[in-house]
Amino acid sequence: MPYYIQRGNIPPKRHTQFKKSDGSLYSEQLFSTEGFSNDYTLLYHYHPPTQIIKTDAAVNVTPVIAEEKMLHHRCFETFNIKPVPDFLESRKPLLVNRDCMVTVAAPEKSMENYFYKNADADELLFIHEGNGILHTQYGDLYFQYGDYIVIPRGTIYQISFQNNSNRLLIVESFSPIRFPKKYVSKNGQLLEHSPYTERDLKVPEFKEPVDAKGDFLIQTKKQGMLYGVHYAHHPFDVIGWDGCCYPYILSIHDFEPITGRVHQPPPIHLTFEANNFVICSFVPRLYDYHPLAIPAPYNHSNIDSDEVLYYVDGDFMSRKNVSRGMITLHPAGIPHGPHPGAVEKSIGKKETRELAVMVDTFHPLQLTETAINIENKGYVMSWAE
Repeated sequence: MPYYIQRGNIPPKRHTQFKKSDGSLYSEQLFSTEGFSNDYTLLYHYHPPTQIIKTDAAVNVTPVIAEEKMLHHRCFETFNIKPVPDFLESRKPLLVNRDCMVTVAAPEKSMENYFYKNADADELLFIHEGNGILHTQYGDLYFQYGDYIVIPRGTIYQISFQNNSNRLLIVESFSPIRFPKKYVSKNGQLLEHSPYTERDLKVPEFKEPVDAKGDFLIQTKKQGMLYGVHYAHHPFDVIGWDGCCYPYILSIHDFEPITGRVHQPPPIHLTFEANNFVICSFVPRLYDYHPLAIPAPYNHSNIDSDEVLYYVDGDFMSRKNVSRGMITLHPAGIPHGPHPGAVEKSIGKKETRELAVMVDTFHPLQLTETAINIENKGYVMSWAE
């Protein structure tokens, strides 16, 4: 979990009277993604966060599944997806299972006329290209290339992009996205051996509350439907808050790699975890230093998990013909490893400059129609050269 913080003005004791200057009460809201049994935050609004004035007809945004089962390696060229102006319309799901959804997005414009809330899933936004500000009830988060933005489900947000060239990898998780248990003490502190610490986290910069009345549209995603819900007051009317449940940023550039004398297994790259899947970071690092070390990864069998690798930047010595934004999918059940010649080529190399994000899922992934349309059909035969 993120550590406890407080921002703005809050009463000295929770669930007690907290009055405005005119004697009326601020409205307290408990925000938690797991009922009343886990991390939470208390927010104090100028107005009750319940004043809905109208709703729009729901729109079905469930991804269309094109292929449910597979047993061969796949590759997808995500930069072949054309940018579109709107943030929500730009989100294109590619890989889906019961635990998560892997999506890419190339929005050209900021969210100006609406806010967004995912009521089903925590969201992890990886910023491949672009920068800007994530506006929330908790404050602003300033993001840039290489940032992971972790957004708890139910968070109302609005994104301002600095320009019209933006590429995002988005992972929606139907369970909370957490720090890996092996990195966290029994009291919740990131441990000494963790590849990142609390110092590396960027937390919201609190802003003055927006006390405004009107018609504020919050596009809310729930069970594959998008509902237009209109509120009577601006959702960022928060005078203060405290707790452990809020959006935050960790940069992939602040992930400190773990190395060894011989090649280390993929769990050293572990960055986040959720139910039945993990997210890992491959970052520039020194290679193995045993005199007979083979820096290239050994062949390995995916028996328990589908492996998704999103290539960000740099040279990938285990793969040929890698392009920025490429996604490879190596499904459970068959082995995979370096391309022909990669093992021999890696011997004697001292470091790698690769940058990539990996998602390993423990239930099989399904392919959407969008994924099929951007597939590199020849990838499956690239080991047969």
